[in-house]
Parts: sequence; structure tokens; C-alpha cells
Amino acid sequence: MKSPVTVALLGRNPITREGMVRILAEHDFKVVETADDPAQLESSRQATESDTHLILVENFIDTHGAEFVEKLRREFPAAKLVLLADEFDFETMAASFRAGAQAYIVKNISVEPLIASLRLVAMGEKVMPSSLAEVLPDIASASAPMHTSQSIEGAGLSSREVEILQCLIAGQPNKVISRQLSISEATVKVHVKAILRKVGVQNRTQAAIWAVGEKWPDTALRRITGAIKRPPFKYGEVAAV
Repeated sequence: MKSPVTVALLGRNPITREGMVRILAEHDFKVVETADDPAQLESSRQATESDTHLILVENFIDTHGAEFVEKLRREFPAAKLVLLADEFDFETMAASFRAGAQAYIVKNISVEPLIASLRLVAMGEKVMPSSLAEVLPDIASASAPMHTSQSIEGAGLSSREVEILQCLIAGQPNKVISRQLSISEATVKVHVKAILRKVGVQNRTQAAIWAVGEKWPDTALRRITGAIKRPPFKYGEVAAV
């Protein structure tokens, strides 16, 4: 007999979690635990590869980015990670899938598509939002050959711009960059526009592609940033947000 699909809910708002429990129960999902911190997910930690166990993650990916997904994947290797985002962001979605997510769902959908998406995840499929179709032309443009001869030194990037470019490589949205560097989102946007202008590309995806290419040597990075070091992300930071 096939084991039931079990679900853990990870989110900051207890009222939202309670509503989600009722919805899932009505559609034959078994919610085994809810929490506002990953450290509280004991059942998820005990899940094995033979189980069909989902962790629904709400309101964390928008603020913490793909690094949070990597932490969850290491902590709960047998679980299928379903990310519920407030709004669609391509870079965050792409980085999240690279980090080990099985689904990236924007929360403006109705109950039936949400349930259908969760059932697909339970069957081993990956689920992406319909909003992806709207940005496919831009993605195709970003993957086209870039005609820039700039080197990192020649681009004249400031140390702050290099920091932000590192964040773009990691797929972090402006909201996460703002928190990490303790600057406003408006300031992040100004720096991103400056980076695109200096590098000679059209969008942040192309800037990230340029940065990880041959023109982004480690020696040049150290010269400009002074070997910037950041403290590792910790679960304890979640409660402070």
C-alpha cells in the first residue's frame, strides 16, 4: 500500500498556517507539523527516501533567497521542498531550483491549481509558475552571445558594485541584497543599473553570466573587494526578521 503524502508547513504567520492546514486536510494531504523555524521540524528530519514528504516554505524565500533553500536541503535531504513566494522573481526561482527546490509557486493562485501543483510534486515532478512564460523572451535574450570586451578592471566597478554583482551571481533579488548589505532597495536598483551600464549588458542575468565567465578572475575580485567575507547564514536569523 502506498504511503500517504505528508506535509510540513514552515511559515511565520500562524493564522496562514492554520488556514493551509484546513485546505490540505480537505484534499487528502496529511499535515504532520507546522512551525515558524526549521529547527522545529522534527518529523521532516526523520523522513526517509521511501516517504513522500513535502515541506511548504512560505515567506522565507522572498527575504532570504536561495541560500535558505540550500540550508533546508542539507537539513532535510529526503523532503521535497515547495516554495511559496509573494511575487515572481526569475533569478530567485532559478537559484532556488539549483539549490534543490522541487517547486516555486506564486501565492496569487487559487486553491485548485495549488493542490494540483502539490500532487505533481508528490509524484516527483518539478513545478514552475505560469509567470515564467511571460519572461521567456527576456531569458532567450539573456542567453544570446554578449558583445562586451570589458574586463572586471576595465569596467571600473566600485567595491559596492562588486558586492552586488556577487549577489546577482547567487540569484538574490533586490530585497535580499538590501538586507544583506544594509542598504535600501532603491540604492540596490541604482547600483544594478550602474553595473549594467558599465559592463555593457542589458539585464542582471547577463551581468551574472558575464561575471562568472573568464573575465571574472579571482585575483581581480580580491583586488577590488579586498577579499570581502560575509558571516554564514544561520537559522537563528529567521526569527529576527
